[in-house]
Amino acid sequence: MNNKIVKSIREGLTADCSKCFGLCCTALNIIASKDFPINKPADTPCTNLQSDYRCQIHSQLREKGFKGCTVFDCLGAGQVVSQVTFNGQSWRNNPETAGKMFQVFPIMGQIHEMISYAAEALTYDIPSALSDELSENLKGLQNLTKLAADELLSLDLMTYRVALNELLTAASDFIRENTIAKLPGAKRLKDFDHARADWMAKKLKDKDLRATNFRGAYLIAADMRNTDLRAVNLIGADLRDTDFSGTDLSTSMFLTQMQINSAKGDVKTVLPSHIQRPSHWIN
Repeated sequence: MNNKIVKSIREGLTADCSKCFGLCCTALNIIASKDFPINKPADTPCTNLQSDYRCQIHSQLREKGFKGCTVFDCLGAGQVVSQVTFNGQSWRNNPETAGKMFQVFPIMGQIHEMISYAAEALTYDIPSALSDELSENLKGLQNLTKLAADELLSLDLMTYRVALNELLTAASDFIRENTIAKLPGAKRLKDFDHARADWMAKKLKDKDLRATNFRGAYLIAADMRNTDLRAVNLIGADLRDTDFSGTDLSTSMFLTQMQINSAKGDVKTVLPSHIQRPSHWIN
């Protein structure tokens, strides 16, 4: 796949709530916390969901205590389940399919997440052999989105995750090694490995952290203002309340909209092209 196509695929993974049957408001379990003011069991509509599948407090979610709703992003899985998997037949008009639709939604969400990672990796300048493997992987994942509900429910997603993980790690290591080679001083890839590190509330303001591996790291409430995070691997990192004000994330790898939605930032934060600046960030 050429760069233009895969970039379009990655940037096209956005939610269109007008084509979804409020699946994030029904299928998911909600536990009362600082992110939600209510308890809501899975497969049950939120009390704020209207008959047209729109949220009656959408413009006031944060003020009403529903911070978690403004963070969540299905990467477009909701409209695919609603319009493709179930052919536009809603769970309200077809209650016999409701349970199955709600079960399929998180599965489709995981598939879309894997598609986003594979497509993003293909936008990088990586070895052709690795690019070919990622292209085949991406095509296979895209085909999964066309499966019927029962087929989706029978998938072993871990098999797909393991296969993709190996390719993403190879792509990340290649990009990071090339970046490290351009940095002053003799450094090795392992010197930049902070995977699954616990850096909660760590003071990192103004640091040059280029090419660091933060895979699965806990960066909750870390002060990363004005930090250089180019060529950093952020896959699976917990970025809740991480302060990215003035930070350069322009070429950070495998950063998702949901991660950014949970973080803090400002107009000076530089984001990758596929990430939208959250409306709740301070301007």
